Amino acid sequence: MTLNELRYLVTLAQVRHFGKAAKLCFVSQPTLSVAIKKLEEKLGVSLFERSNQQLSVTPIGQQVVDRARNILEQLDDMDQLVKNAKDPLQGEIKLGAIFTIGPYLFPRFIPNLAKSAPDMPLFIEENYTANLRQQLLSGRLDAAIIALPFTGADIVTKAIYQEDLVVLLPTQHPLAKQDTIDQQQLANEPLMLLGEGHCLRDQILQSCPAIMDAAHNLDGPVHSLEGGGSLETLRHMVASGMGITIIPESAANFSLYSQSVLTVRRFSGTPPKRTVGLAWRASFPRPKAMDMISQVIKTSWSHG
Repeated sequence: MTLNELRYLVTLAQVRHFGKAAKLCFVSQPTLSVAIKKLEEKLGVSLFERSNQQLSVTPIGQQVVDRARNILEQLDDMDQLVKNAKDPLQGEIKLGAIFTIGPYLFPRFIPNLAKSAPDMPLFIEENYTANLRQQLLSGRLDAAIIALPFTGADIVTKAIYQEDLVVLLPTQHPLAKQDTIDQQQLANEPLMLLGEGHCLRDQILQSCPAIMDAAHNLDGPVHSLEGGGSLETLRHMVASGMGITIIPESAANFSLYSQSVLTVRRFSGTPPKRTVGLAWRASFPRPKAMDMISQVIKTSWSHG
């Protein structure tokens, strides 16, 4: 049984006409007819019922056709696998990102990647850091854009860019009259943060001691969103007058609110920062794809 015979069989079962099947297979009709007849003789069964009116597939023939189709699909998958190995910038990449990065980076990153690697489409997953780590280790993701540090067995990480954390507050808030804001000034303000599971929350608390102290006070002014929440939820709540918050600089530049409603202020002194990086398995067979993604992320951020 040859691959050509399998292709003839699947094509004939699909179009139910020897002449049409021969054209699709780029062979003469006698060549295809002889091949099908030889295949039936080898198997010892009739794969097709022939009549002057029509050609139909026999029940056993349909089972053989289904298996032949699976074999051809697996061969196509193998061909694609080899092509990907020869050209690491060809073939799908399953890319994850944490919630506080993806919505603000992807609109710039994806068009740029499409220009640099047009044959490398992305399957996108946005999730919490812990979930992305598990999906990466299990092979469900090829890479993840995360905030460092990020650890895991046999995980490679590469720092790509740093960004400041900034204060988002209502334009009419008294602190908005200042050019910069001291961290200590936030200790007594109604401050809203993302809930458990967001690494940004932990980074804010670790880099802002005054806020950390206030957060430990159950009756204090620091409040966390139930169920995790999102930066956009925080933005809407700040706009409504519920309080103020701290967000990454990249998210501050994506506001749909006018400056008459919301204002961004930087921290005085050395501002808190976060480092954004790319993580992937050390065993991933397309390291050049990771290099390309890293470079495009960096370019997208610097030109944003």
